[in-house]
Amino acid sequence: MQIIGGKFKGRKLFSLQGGKTRPTSGKVREAVFNICGGLVPGARVADLFAGTGAMGIEALSRGAKHAVFVEADPGAAGVIKKNLSACGAQDDSVVLCRDLLHGPGILADLNSAFDLVFMDPPYNRGVLLPALENLVKSDTLAPDAVVIIEHSRTEAVPAMPGGLKVYETRKYGKALVSLLSYMVASRNPVQKMPE
Repeated sequence: MQIIGGKFKGRKLFSLQGGKTRPTSGKVREAVFNICGGLVPGARVADLFAGTGAMGIEALSRGAKHAVFVEADPGAAGVIKKNLSACGAQDDSVVLCRDLLHGPGILADLNSAFDLVFMDPPYNRGVLLPALENLVKSDTLAPDAVVIIEHSRTEAVPAMPGGLKVYETRKYGKALVSLLSYMVASRNPVQKMPE
């Protein structure tokens, strides 16, 4: 597995042995960045269920300003750090060994607002909805953020929590890639004073 584009193009990435993670294929990664490439330069990125960190590192390679990697497995989190070091990208990133399913506080203490989020949870385990709910509740999505989810063709994207809306889904072999937009409703609408 290697970086496909940008300043780290061609850099080989380390993988976690034993099949604990399912890396996004190069074909799907390339397709995703062809779709969202214009959003990447200067973006603050989150790579959730990060595995090897390939998606977030690809974003850094293509000009993302900063990336946060969230991965529950300690071995995989170690591989992400190794990959960031191999690319010289550790100063532009944070690796958190945390489980997003444990609640919105996993992200809320970052004091960050993400413009672009990659999410590649385990297939067919019913984690899409709780992961999305925790992401929204963490209050870490910037206005007009884009969330890109890789999921199984047999697993429909659930009804979206507040502010998220699916605007496109594409098929790649056994995988689907769904693109979601985040629209923030005004939290403190100005109310007209009674006369």
